[in-house]
Amino acid sequence: MTMIRKYTLPEATISETAGFMSGVFIPTIAKGPIIRRPKAVAVGEKLDLDRRAIEIVQKLEERHGKGPLMLKVPVRKYAVILSPEHVHRVLNNSPEPFATATKEKKAALSHFEPKNALISHGEERAERRHFNEEVLESESPRHHMAEKFISVIDEEVTILLNDAEKNSGLDWYDFIEAWFRVVRRVVFGDHARDDRELTQMIAELRADANWAFLKPKNTELRDQFHDRVKKRLAKAEPGSLAALIDKIPGTEEAYPWQQVPQWLFAFDPACMVTFRTLALLSTHPEQAGHAFREIENDKTDLQVLPYLRACILDTTRLWPTTPLVLRETTTETEWETGIMPARTHIVIFAPYFHRDNRNLTYSDSFTPELWMRERDDIDWPLIPFSGGPAICPGRHIVLLLTSAMLAALFRKRRFFLKNPERLDPAQPLPSTLNNFSLEFDIRVRDKSAV
Repeated sequence: MTMIRKYTLPEATISETAGFMSGVFIPTIAKGPIIRRPKAVAVGEKLDLDRRAIEIVQKLEERHGKGPLMLKVPVRKYAVILSPEHVHRVLNNSPEPFATATKEKKAALSHFEPKNALISHGEERAERRHFNEEVLESESPRHHMAEKFISVIDEEVTILLNDAEKNSGLDWYDFIEAWFRVVRRVVFGDHARDDRELTQMIAELRADANWAFLKPKNTELRDQFHDRVKKRLAKAEPGSLAALIDKIPGTEEAYPWQQVPQWLFAFDPACMVTFRTLALLSTHPEQAGHAFREIENDKTDLQVLPYLRACILDTTRLWPTTPLVLRETTTETEWETGIMPARTHIVIFAPYFHRDNRNLTYSDSFTPELWMRERDDIDWPLIPFSGGPAICPGRHIVLLLTSAMLAALFRKRRFFLKNPERLDPAQPLPSTLNNFSLEFDIRVRDKSAV
């Protein structure tokens, strides 16, 4: 009988592992994996920490080749993905054998949604994933309720701009208030518009979730939050996502009140991306001109805006809202360079692939044109919404709302970033962009200057 020889994957040294943990993993976690910590984001921008993190991973690839590279971490097994083809392999083969329900993710998300699809596996995950795909219409770029959603955006943008002009400008905190008024109306209906307490409750739970294993779960607040979500869902209004829930077979088994929190969670980084894209378009005249022409010539009532969606996607490439894409192997897996054990925690550091200046001429520039066609496994892995079977089920509705929000803003006003040198198109864009510190001057739009 011939024995198949098993050999281990390349392994980082103790000092390389320490460098990865201190220079990549810890700074990324410190900024807040579930809800961003403004002070930590500001420090990350000031010290250019993401650039350093990218360089650390580049050096690992130069020393060890295509990987995957095992880290010397006590107790747990960790592997870092270093090659484009391995990114595609891991994402295309999720959730089996590369499960989305990692221990870290379970520890974090169970603070507010312990039965969510992201931290489920097997039949439970399939049911919950199906529920999300059906309500969010995952495969459709134009949700069938898009017209209603866009009317909500138009109303809230009008109010936002009136307030901003009284305050002599637009900042992050006013923007996110208006954004979550839109989100609550889209998810639940108009009756939830002013329920700031609901948004505050999930923010507090997400802040606890940043600590994952290290902080006890506030089950009392979690139960109160779930009760509030259930009450809002019970009052679902026509034209809201909540109104679709009862139409999905197997709804009860999917625990909808634990899927909805993920929607509320996901719309927070979507807000960050929208505000950052506003900053890029206010400082990049060529791309802004293209966007303005698309808005002026739009015949879809803002429902399909390919270029603005491409702008959103490239902003997410530049500053990923999920910089650490995590998977966990459910069984041994064979690679060109060895065997990866079961229960290995796989780390894909998205900024490394999105900003690898050794391979990408556009690594540090705003390049929406990248997204004007479908991308596949032949292409370099750019993963703003992850990829494969576990790709974000809300990607199209996020792109719908974010692009419509930008279009509504630009239809009404022109925006000028204060301190525009932060995003000088003639210079490499920063590795971190602190959305909390962005501020804009606002002027009435001259429609002749398109």
